[in-house]
Amino acid sequence: MLSIQFISPRARAQRQMTEFTPLPPDAPLPHRKIIREWLIPLSARVTARAFGLLALDYALLAAALAGTVLLEAVWAKLLCGLAAGFVIGRLFIIGHDACHQSLTPHRRLNLWLGRIAFLPSITPYSLWDAGHNVVHHGFTNLKGVDFVWAPATPAEFTAMTALQRLTDRIYRSGWAPGLYYLVEIWWKKMFFPSRREMPTRRANFLWDNLLVTAWALLWVGSLVAAALATQQSVALVLLAGLVVPYLFWCSMIGFVVYVHHTHVRVSWHDDRATWQKAQPFVSTTVHLTFPLRIGGLMHHIMEHTAHHVDMSIPLYRLQQAQAKLEELLPGRIIVQPFSWRWYFDTARACKLYDFGRRCWTDYAGQPTSRAAVA
Repeated sequence: MLSIQFISPRARAQRQMTEFTPLPPDAPLPHRKIIREWLIPLSARVTARAFGLLALDYALLAAALAGTVLLEAVWAKLLCGLAAGFVIGRLFIIGHDACHQSLTPHRRLNLWLGRIAFLPSITPYSLWDAGHNVVHHGFTNLKGVDFVWAPATPAEFTAMTALQRLTDRIYRSGWAPGLYYLVEIWWKKMFFPSRREMPTRRANFLWDNLLVTAWALLWVGSLVAAALATQQSVALVLLAGLVVPYLFWCSMIGFVVYVHHTHVRVSWHDDRATWQKAQPFVSTTVHLTFPLRIGGLMHHIMEHTAHHVDMSIPLYRLQQAQAKLEELLPGRIIVQPFSWRWYFDTARACKLYDFGRRCWTDYAGQPTSRAAVA
């Protein structure tokens, strides 16, 4: 008797993923839809895991902020403030997943979990969604559309005022990614943005800004009340429990976004047809690797190629997805071991971008990278 064995769609996809063979380096890159099919088994989302991650990170944040009040030594307070800033970054990454609808299978739940996760970073959910999901992911490294760390051309730099040139030099020095994020992204683009920065006006933009403002006032009020109740310096408690965590968070996200898409092998484009031909979801992202499982502590946000290929993959499966892409696309993905030497070498090399010569230049207009392949 002939027996028919039922295979679930997920099991079939799992079997198919193991059957794919690596693509030769000289072969044309498949369409994004085909590459995403390789990763189908890794896009499953688990609601309970999302709640667990959110609860864990909020508990860590509460403990760190409590340390900024309860510990007596100034150095210990400040250390707890730095830890709180790092955990704010972890919570933001959870919110980032929710904003991509990759945290849980439930859309409305993702909307609210994302807002909750974004509160400590004072990030208005809907404005981040518009700038990140629509603009950055939709047009990664396309000059004139994607505004995140978009490099000026030599001609544009020459035409800047003295103050604008100084500001650009500070931002791209390698020492001020947090200042760039705080001013150019958060202040200008998200926190009650002007019509010039955000011509579109939506009710949820306003409500999300009011929500994070209420959180910020509660945060400040709680620290002031705690300082008075324990007869401590209000200024010191605010420094350790608010200023240090927030500045650390800004530095963390500014650094992360910078290294994701800035590299001597990463190109920018000013022509949409050329940009589309370059398959930007692979060619404009960097997989930055760290020792001591630091990448895991950052919820695997550095497995960034996999994230740009398929935004539906949850953070707890990105490591597997990135490994699969690097196995099937050998030589196509930029994998960069992190070191401070590499970071500052990149900051020195990637100042301006010459679209005519298709390369990075220094501020004098001298090429600092090889010309990109058309």
